[in-house]
Amino acid sequence: MNVLFIANTRIGDAVLASGVLGHVLECRAGVRATVVCGPDAAPLFAAAPGVEETVGLAKRRFNRHWWQLWRRLAGRRWDLLVDLRNSAMPWLLRARRRKVLKGGGARSHKVVQLARLFGLDPPPPPRLWIDERHRARARELAGAGPLLALAPAATWRGKEWPAARFAVLAQRLTGAGGALAGARVAVLGAAGDRAASAPLLAALAPGRAVDLVSRAGLMEAAAALERASLFVGNDSGPMHLAAAAGAPTLGLFGPSRDEVYAPWGDAAAVVRTPESCDALRARPDYDRRAGGSLMGSLEVDAVAEAAEALLRRVARRGR
Repeated sequence: MNVLFIANTRIGDAVLASGVLGHVLECRAGVRATVVCGPDAAPLFAAAPGVEETVGLAKRRFNRHWWQLWRRLAGRRWDLLVDLRNSAMPWLLRARRRKVLKGGGARSHKVVQLARLFGLDPPPPPRLWIDERHRARARELAGAGPLLALAPAATWRGKEWPAARFAVLAQRLTGAGGALAGARVAVLGAAGDRAASAPLLAALAPGRAVDLVSRAGLMEAAAALERASLFVGNDSGPMHLAAAAGAPTLGLFGPSRDEVYAPWGDAAAVVRTPESCDALRARPDYDRRAGGSLMGSLEVDAVAEAAEALLRRVARRGR
């Protein structure tokens, strides 16, 4: 069975789609899948059983990336074509069956939307395919012992909780008497997140910081998150990666919709600004391109209390 699975460009959306991809790969024997996604998300699917090819499709002006993809795939016939980006590809390529996720402003969680496309209830949770070489490298980078993982960057500044507050939170959680007293602090991010992460790294006590910003590849970061005692981060790819890895995950939300993009799983929780997403987006200073953080009303006390509550809940369930 030949399957073409067109996933999302961004890492977080691609992680959320991994559950339905896993369902497709397992529903029949002998599945041979080609997965199309953004270049940064491509490592997510490289080790998935049944995935023969991963195409990292970089966006180009005037939608030329779709023309490039069509030229690459036009000579093949697909038993199933899944398109989560509602592109023209399902109608330009030969396929016996097509499943296309269309827009429309749905406010249900993205994992639920994807599951409905396949008639699945309950929804298959996001999953990661991590191999042992990534786990070995994560052990080299992060060492042993309890680990608090933080991701202070996001795809745009409006969603970024101030780095200085991440530093205060880290001290409160890992300092004497904290819920993770003595834990080291791993800071995650891609190469482009260095500027947003630098103030947090500089504020951490010597010997307590584990700098994984651009040092750990995507799957190495996922392997480190598998054994994190807690992850706290903005609405971002690392947040969804942490939840899929099974780490207790607290997502920080403001001008994005937690009802759609909250971290998924029994060990996940959300804390958001007192203002709703709509209220923040209605502010005069709302500007996705040039504006600053819209997360200033989210206090450290609220985040720390939510983190401590999550850790207690996970402990009661016997993670």
